[in-house]
Amino acid sequence: MMNKNLFNRLGLAATVLALFVVVLGAYVRLSDAGLGCPDWPGCYGQIVVPEHHSDVNVANQAYPERPVEAAKAWKEMVHRYFAGTLGLLILAIAIRAWIQRKERQQQVKVPIGLVGLVIFQALLGMWTVTLLLKPVVVMAHLIGGMSILGLLWWVTIRHAGWLSSSAYTDVSFRRLALIGLVIVALQIMLGGWTSANYAAVICPDFPTCQNRWLPPMDFANGFTLWRGLGVDYEGGVLGNDARVAIHVTHRIGAVITFIYLLWLGVQLLRKSQDQNTRLIAGSIIAAVCVQFLLGIANVLFSLPLPVAVAHNGVAALLLLTLVSLNHNLRSTAGRL
Repeated sequence: MMNKNLFNRLGLAATVLALFVVVLGAYVRLSDAGLGCPDWPGCYGQIVVPEHHSDVNVANQAYPERPVEAAKAWKEMVHRYFAGTLGLLILAIAIRAWIQRKERQQQVKVPIGLVGLVIFQALLGMWTVTLLLKPVVVMAHLIGGMSILGLLWWVTIRHAGWLSSSAYTDVSFRRLALIGLVIVALQIMLGGWTSANYAAVICPDFPTCQNRWLPPMDFANGFTLWRGLGVDYEGGVLGNDARVAIHVTHRIGAVITFIYLLWLGVQLLRKSQDQNTRLIAGSIIAAVCVQFLLGIANVLFSLPLPVAVAHNGVAALLLLTLVSLNHNLRSTAGRL
């Protein structure tokens, strides 16, 4: 029992830290600090941000195209410190899972797989800097962070038995819940692509875009994933029509996500007798409504930093509610 409780505590701590790292990463990106340190894993060749006058001069000579901006550099480095701590915590979870591998219901493959995912996520973090905020890498880095968060939560609640179902729920909801999870994942990807291409404020009005219901859109350029090497993507490189295509696609995805999850949540509240299922359904409805309103606020108020960061945070919470629902509906196979 003590070993199980330790694993649960590690999993919960890692999940909370992963959520914080995701939100902090959004803050770094949205405050234009993604290239605050032009190298990796250090900052101008140091493990801390150079602030002494002589150190700053050396750093500026080494990177004349990217002079030291301490405020931005510290944002980036603090994010790296927390991400590194998360990696160590996930390694501890994998080691604990291996030690307890013979215990009943102990998950091993996913915790060990998370270590591999963290290593790849670190590489994506490096490439985000060295490839100068290439959108496909920035988007992949966001997806990696969200995947780690979702898998940590899945492992934790699965092992602890939290949010399990204790009453019959129509088996068809298992498929509907999985569809909901896929929709949320795709919408998060679209959001990452929108942010990475600086397309979030290209449409300053709502529900129209640039005062038109159907503005000119360039989908071919807007969704070109690879544009070669050596391009500095800070501030974006796409033209108006390409950014509009990205933004409008994200809006359409938001409407689809909102309608589907609202419908799914209401149906679960109506038809399920399980208290945990109803709690999760209510959380899905609340989260998707808040997320939709935050998206509108981002447009109408020109992407204020607190609202934009909250939009990323609630997206992460919405992902966790869908992970919880899928766990809940699969937790008691005999009843489902």
